[in-house]
Amino acid sequence: MFSKACTYGIRGALYIASRSKAGEFTGVKEVASKLDIPQAFTSKILQTLVKSDIVTSVRGPNGGFKLNDEVSKTVLDVVLAIDGTDYFVGCALGLTECSSENPCPLHTEFVNIRSSLRNRLAAMSLSEARELLEEQHFRISG
Repeated sequence: MFSKACTYGIRGALYIASRSKAGEFTGVKEVASKLDIPQAFTSKILQTLVKSDIVTSVRGPNGGFKLNDEVSKTVLDVVLAIDGTDYFVGCALGLTECSSENPCPLHTEFVNIRSSLRNRLAAMSLSEARELLEEQHFRISG
């Protein structure tokens, strides 16, 4: 559903969150290796998360990436940072004339689906997502 970059961004943020809870910074090489993502692509994704204030980047031998605030940062924050609002606006059929006044056959259904998805992503903090994955024994890394 989300772009590959967005999916990797969510997984990267969750992996960094798991390391940040111990107060550790995580290097781009480690994130790329653990998530089985090309390093250059990982670096680009993480820089997008830095620009969106989701993670902090520190240079140097003990540097790397750390989540800014896993309690207030949500999965929606990551989606919006990487993929923007495209999933939450526009016509489901790609029609330019679709609107509330001139709806396509899927308009009303998709408005409800998108609203529900946005609300759920906004309600799930990265901390909560990380905890649920750990409780269910899912591995964030590859």
